[in-house]
Amino acid sequence: NFARGGGGDHIALMRCYNEWAFATDYSTQWCFENYVQVRSMRKARDIREQLEGLCERVEVDHTVSHPEEDINAVLKAITSGFFYNIAKLSRTGEYQTLKQPKTVYIHPSSVLAKEDEPPPWVVFFQLAFTTKEFMRQVAPIQPAWLIEIAPHFYQESDVEDAKSKKMPKSRGGRR
Repeated sequence: NFARGGGGDHIALMRCYNEWAFATDYSTQWCFENYVQVRSMRKARDIREQLEGLCERVEVDHTVSHPEEDINAVLKAITSGFFYNIAKLSRTGEYQTLKQPKTVYIHPSSVLAKEDEPPPWVVFFQLAFTTKEFMRQVAPIQPAWLIEIAPHFYQESDVEDAKSKKMPKSRGGRR
């Protein structure tokens, strides 16, 4: 199961590709057995080869020993490209986009939709509006990455943890 091991949709897709590419040597039969579209996998391979060629041309080391060993590095890279698409779990259990607050939900097809405890912060590729506004291709992130990756866009106040803020004392509560 590609969804096991955390990391959200992006990491699940990476696990799927890696198994197809490295464990089965691009096997068409493997795709049929795992209900994966062969055409989509071939397109992913073509894009990967193009990216490797671009990395070689600009002399960037494109080799990564085992990206699954450092999932946070992959998630950080995704966050750096989509730092505008961030949502934070609110106290009501719904996600709010960060810069222009609106309520959004994890799409039911996401591996994170089945989690017992949803991640407090997520990055997403796109919003799809059906009955609700759903985030597609969702991955958990650390809020501190936002200040590191996009200091021109996020301030410390944007990513403060709500739990660390002092809450007003409730009236009529415990004594």
